[in-house]
Amino acid sequence: MSMILSASVVRVRDGLPLSASTDYEQSTGMQECRKYFKMLSKKLSQLPDRCTLKTGHYNINFISSLGVSYMMLCTENYPSVLAFCFLDELQKEFITTYNMMKTNTAVRPYCFIEFDNFIQRTKQRYNNTRSLSTKMNLADMQTEIKLRPPYQISVSELGSANGFSHLSAAEYKSTGKISAAPHQRLEPVTLPGIVSFVLSLLCGALNLIRGFHAIESLLQNEGEDFSYVIAFFLGTAACLYQCYLFVYYTGWRNAKSFLTFGLICLCNMYLYELRNLWQLFFHVTVGAFSTLQIRLRQPQGKSPDYNV
Repeated sequence: MSMILSASVVRVRDGLPLSASTDYEQSTGMQECRKYFKMLSKKLSQLPDRCTLKTGHYNINFISSLGVSYMMLCTENYPSVLAFCFLDELQKEFITTYNMMKTNTAVRPYCFIEFDNFIQRTKQRYNNTRSLSTKMNLADMQTEIKLRPPYQISVSELGSANGFSHLSAAEYKSTGKISAAPHQRLEPVTLPGIVSFVLSLLCGALNLIRGFHAIESLLQNEGEDFSYVIAFFLGTAACLYQCYLFVYYTGWRNAKSFLTFGLICLCNMYLYELRNLWQLFFHVTVGAFSTLQIRLRQPQGKSPDYNV
């Protein structure tokens, strides 16, 4: 009998389970699939936004969007078009119910377990395909699957170092999927992110102005220390680079943000004699806040354009 057996909602960046159905069977095959679920959860940020993993008599399908992945387990003969319609419906309901701030700041596993009620109801509807087919037009989804079929993950990929290490660049490019490349889009900007961006620009402008004043003072008084000028301009560059890291994706992005914050701290330590404690506190706090927002704004998978 073809049917959906289980589903879960997982955060992409770290594999944190946010919600899941509670009806896992205890058969050997199901226990094995549970292991695959966990392995896939750890690699979601390195996988395309729509994938299928075939494991014996079962299939695992998932879609990723806006930093959240929606995964489901079904029997091998369950129609692919219905599987991705099911996932799309979970995605739309979850995005409507929970804002991105909650999903980004969640620290406990299954903190949205109440979403299980919707998963169970939707699963029951999709397992009754006769009544479902009379209520849905699947033509759009069928066309979407033909034009952009899900990437077929092999079991061997789950054991590789990065999920796609065995693929050549040409082979991976031919899949037409999104990877964690430098041009990858980031999650939508939040209000705290906008505030941190503006404050970083402000700190950069303040450093730049003080740097020019330091140059003027240096020209008027030969005894002035040129190193203060360097410290101000380094602070400006660090603040502007934090803005860049917040807006654009780049390799080692989190590490670069921490190093940039360290540079801001060092510059302000050196400028201790030219700034009061409140000014130092402001610059360091803004740097720390911007570093946090860079860490929270993670790469996203391509948003599905299903129209069911």
